[in-house]
Amino acid sequence: MDVANQLVAQGQFTVVKQPLGFIKVLQWIFAIFAFSTCGSYSGMFKMSVECKNRSDSDLGIEVEFEYPFRLHQVYFDAPTCKEGNRERVFLVGDYSSSAEFFVTIAVFSFLYSMAALAAYCFVLEKYRENNKGARIDFVVTAVFAFMWLVSSCAWAKALSDVKTATDPERVITLIEACEEQENLCKEVHDPKVSGLNTSVAFGFINLILWLGNLWFVFKETGWMAAFVGTHVPSQEKQPAPDSFGQEGYVQQDPYAGTQGGYQPEYGQQGGYNEDGGYNQGYDQQPTSYSNQM
Repeated sequence: MDVANQLVAQGQFTVVKQPLGFIKVLQWIFAIFAFSTCGSYSGMFKMSVECKNRSDSDLGIEVEFEYPFRLHQVYFDAPTCKEGNRERVFLVGDYSSSAEFFVTIAVFSFLYSMAALAAYCFVLEKYRENNKGARIDFVVTAVFAFMWLVSSCAWAKALSDVKTATDPERVITLIEACEEQENLCKEVHDPKVSGLNTSVAFGFINLILWLGNLWFVFKETGWMAAFVGTHVPSQEKQPAPDSFGQEGYVQQDPYAGTQGGYQPEYGQQGGYNEDGGYNQGYDQQPTSYSNQM
């Protein structure tokens, strides 16, 4: 319980309210609907064979079939209308590959959506670090979108064939006794395939969700900024200086060096003396004369 409480405390569940996380929740839910409606299906149809000799008739032939729809292994016993004998009749077709492929993609989508949600909630910082997690997420999302397209189309085609192979009017043609006009064969109950129709619909809904999720994951990869020329790789970024005293930012005073030209002497003094003459204050010494009068 302590570990669970710590995980909940560290989680960032607000990401579920954002498109990136919210669409993952939808993918998780609709993946469950897809594999549950297909993988748990079982159906039954019913026929009647009324022979010329009523004692040989069978008015309630029930045929059951289920996922993964290996119909060539499904059989039933029908009367031959000849001395009470019966024949074993097998259905036609094996559609297990398409059905199992569809369910497998749905299960893996469910697992990946759950893992991605956990990453968003608990390790979002590592997910966005250097954009590596987002780029891996984008590639995997693109693969699942393609797989949903292939599996949904394959399963839709297989379902159409399953409906044809389990149509009682078509199955009646496989019974030898129904080829004789004096015997009456008819369908009593059609199989209910509404759940299988729903599974195909969920498959294409998942395709739309995964295609739409590509845009939100793509914005996390940083590729958009690189395409428009505003993305700067981390290794080329220069740190801002802490002060102007660092190397590379010291400005030199152009007047500080030795310059040619006039350099004024600020230590000179000048002024007027009492005699009215101007004293420049150059501390000149009087000129000495060698010949004195």
